[in-house]
Amino acid sequence: MKHSPALAALIEALRTLPGVGPKSAQRMAFHLLQNGRVSARALANSLNTSLDAVVRCGRCRMLTEGALCAICANPQRDRSQICLVESPADVVAIEQAGGYRGQYFVLMGHLSPLDGVGPEELGVREFEALLEGGGVTEVILATNPTVEGEATAHFFSELVRAHGVAASRIAHGVPVGGELEYVDGGTLAHAMAGRHALT
Repeated sequence: MKHSPALAALIEALRTLPGVGPKSAQRMAFHLLQNGRVSARALANSLNTSLDAVVRCGRCRMLTEGALCAICANPQRDRSQICLVESPADVVAIEQAGGYRGQYFVLMGHLSPLDGVGPEELGVREFEALLEGGGVTEVILATNPTVEGEATAHFFSELVRAHGVAASRIAHGVPVGGELEYVDGGTLAHAMAGRHALT
């Protein structure tokens, strides 16, 4: 069935969200127009407000409404450590896990030459400025354990070492509470390769 131009445009717009396919987008569009017009207007207003107000932090590139995000503005954070992540969602995940008290640098993606994403698009100049500013002793590479994430981690580890700063990679492997028989082969192989001696 062919949709009206406005409805078709709404469905296409909803499809840009991660994990939303054509049927899910159509279902969302129908819900918003059939039962949720009040909430749809609130959603549209919130989206417009966020697009106008939310910018990137001037230091770490996290999403914020001020010149600096709350983490960069916090004097209690350890400025000698920078955790390099792919997205703002990664910052939220690490903060919710607790324990890390350093700073961040958000790449807003990963290296992907086929998609036209190179070092410049990931903020390499801003990152180098942080390293050259002094005081940074360690960069923790917390990119995703994908092919692109590993390539990104490798590129930035070389850059970090060239500036005389220590680079470390987050551990990957068996989750806490996991049973070995249910862990996939790739994760188990990574855990075996990254094993460390007990002291």
